[in-house]
Amino acid sequence: MSSVNLILDTDSYKMSHWLQYPPGTTKMFSYLESRGGKYSYTEFFGLQYILKEYLSKPVTNDMVIEAKTFAEAHGEPFNESGWRYIVEKHKGYLPVRIRAVPEGLLIPTGNILMSVESTDPEVFWVASWLETMLLRVWYPTTVATQSHAIKKLIYNYLQKTSDDPNAEINFKLHDFGSRGVSSQESAGIGGAAHLVNFMGSDTVAGVVFANKYYNHKMAAFSIPAAEHSTITMWGREGEADAYRNMLKAYGKPGALLACVSDSYDLYNAIDNIWGKELREEVIRSGALLVVRPDSGHPATVVLESLKKLEAAFGVTYNTKTFKVLNHVRVIQGDGINEESIREILEVITRAGYSATNVAFGMGGALLQQINRDTQKFAFKCSYAVVNGKPVDVYKEPATDPGKNSKKGLLDLVYLNGKYQTVSGLDNFGSLLKIVYEDGKILKEYTLDEVRRNSSL
Repeated sequence: MSSVNLILDTDSYKMSHWLQYPPGTTKMFSYLESRGGKYSYTEFFGLQYILKEYLSKPVTNDMVIEAKTFAEAHGEPFNESGWRYIVEKHKGYLPVRIRAVPEGLLIPTGNILMSVESTDPEVFWVASWLETMLLRVWYPTTVATQSHAIKKLIYNYLQKTSDDPNAEINFKLHDFGSRGVSSQESAGIGGAAHLVNFMGSDTVAGVVFANKYYNHKMAAFSIPAAEHSTITMWGREGEADAYRNMLKAYGKPGALLACVSDSYDLYNAIDNIWGKELREEVIRSGALLVVRPDSGHPATVVLESLKKLEAAFGVTYNTKTFKVLNHVRVIQGDGINEESIREILEVITRAGYSATNVAFGMGGALLQQINRDTQKFAFKCSYAVVNGKPVDVYKEPATDPGKNSKKGLLDLVYLNGKYQTVSGLDNFGSLLKIVYEDGKILKEYTLDEVRRNSSL
């Protein structure tokens, strides 16, 4: 259960805004969009977590007292009567309606993704108060978007070089990011976002979040794998014994096991330990050994590793005449980002190796090396009712036209083969679904549904 005071989950200056709106204001409508950025589209994801974890719980009198005490000490005015009204009239649930595109859907940038409108004229300002919290959906959406873009990249190489791309793609990018993020919650939210596109992860929090908040039994899978301490504790002279121990513990027919092999000398480990001393044990085990390089220039090291593993274990040519290693594979988990993945796949493809041979583990670049400006997310008011009259609200800064905002009541439709933001509400074929209204979650998505929405 969240212990966050919903009133305080905002920006300081929001506390003063209730006195700044025109007298007679009774309604407010705001929207979320990605104005552009690194990718030409976004894969919308993560709102359901925010709704379940935070907005499904009521504001209480104790929260009002705490927020008032904080605001007064902090130097901001506090709308005590407004929040008391919400507690008494609405039993603490926020009188807003949230509409959003289905989670997992791929929407071109520049379109509305979510709208927030007040439902009680007495506290219309609540729609803006929630900006801080709801705009954080940029994070899981951006993680999911980057993950999806990399999935497309890998899939393209699988189509060129693999016999069965669909059977392989879901486990080609493994989440190694848990230790590289700022908090356990970030690991959960970002890790779950990655699982919209892939089914491999070592970020336990992400798997737990996906299971819990998106109603899934088991969202992702992993395999036994070595780290440097489990190898180096055997000492340099015991390196082969450390590898042999991995085979004894996990080397069974049909099993997969991953072993980091560069604690000392990667190429010696492949040439002489895996490739000679333990070669027959690897083959007899019936397992698929995944060798993990963990240092050096990624594309160079992966290609050299494939060549050395080919010399030791041989290859089979698939129907597309690309080489597939026998008994072994490679996973690269160091220095991995979209650019290095592209370089690795291009280099090994030119050398005649199928993308079947490699998988990738991505850490900080997957979950941490992004920000709100990666996709230029913005949350703006576009409509209000003042003294009973509708008012289009917008900004149009002369110094930066890229920050122009939309005006009026907004909706999203799919028309003439493309997604379009249009005026009005509840247009025929509207893609914005009411997911939350006055404290109640009205629409949920399972992870399976989200994955279908995002499929290649």
